[in-house]
Amino acid sequence: MSNPTAAMLVIGDEILSGRTRDANMYHLAGQLTEHGIDLKEVRVVSDDRDAIVGAVKALSATYDTVFTSGGIGPTHDDITADCIAAAFDAHIDVRDDARALLAAHYAKTGSELNQARLRMARIPDGATLIENPVSVAPGFTMSNVHVMAGVPSVFQAMVATVLPTLTGGDPLISRTLRIDRGEGDIAGPLGTIAAAHPDLSIGSYPFQKDGKFGANIVIRGTNGAQVDTAMAELSAQFPE
Repeated sequence: MSNPTAAMLVIGDEILSGRTRDANMYHLAGQLTEHGIDLKEVRVVSDDRDAIVGAVKALSATYDTVFTSGGIGPTHDDITADCIAAAFDAHIDVRDDARALLAAHYAKTGSELNQARLRMARIPDGATLIENPVSVAPGFTMSNVHVMAGVPSVFQAMVATVLPTLTGGDPLISRTLRIDRGEGDIAGPLGTIAAAHPDLSIGSYPFQKDGKFGANIVIRGTNGAQVDTAMAELSAQFPE
């Protein structure tokens, strides 16, 4: 049986403009791999309502689980929560449980729970809150979509909260062989091995060092014996 599938939706003009470098995809991919969930697609969209709603609908219908990152803060361009509500045709407003979390937090810190901060308590009807141990403002889960902050420390904390609730499959096993030959020399035998092992992912990642060409061949799969067999075949083709 194949592993459950997932997609990620990264939301924010700052990502697309190059102002901010996204670190959340890298973290999520590693965590999902360990949990036996296959990350199949990552999309990046601007702070545009139609783009977000369309992407959420498409990804939610295609994959078992969707993670979003960004756009749930207190500013005017934080529109993710409203877009998720629109995607699922749900009503959204400030919710008492989310308000209570924020009220307690800001009372402790001596800050005002103003209208801007109350935006972070806007949760669609039917959603469940995702704990945020870093800065309190919660994410939420709507259907199979997990809505999380873009700040890496908060995103990572929310992933840690959500992952134990998801059904995983077999963790992905990865083996790497460095071959000090150009891809043109490797391609034929590598293609033969890949054809013989259709259940495995076999990738070639070329490099150049000291004027010489080479490639790191990475073999991935959930069956350790299959991975080892394919790696043995590759090593026999290109002995050190």
